[in-house]
Amino acid sequence: MNPEKLKLLVSRDMPYGKYKGRLLADLPGDYLNWFARQGFPTGELGSLLALMHEIDHNGLSDLLAPLRTRPREPLGGKPSKTPIRFS
Repeated sequence: MNPEKLKLLVSRDMPYGKYKGRLLADLPGDYLNWFARQGFPTGELGSLLALMHEIDHNGLSDLLAPLRTRPREPLGGKPSKTPIRFS
């Protein structure tokens, strides 16, 4: 696995759709599952979404926490006003 791809998951925003502007690492599992059923886009975005789907599906999302430069977005969609601290 390429560590640079993991860094992209926590720094790249979804460029379109319902979750436009949300970090790829913060996309809901249902949305990633939809892509898995319908087909991932071509190119780098598709490979990153497929990687994130695999990470989420296997319950490994917490492994991305040390790579984050901004807090995880809550599932409701609005960023929390309380900062999240990682130790």
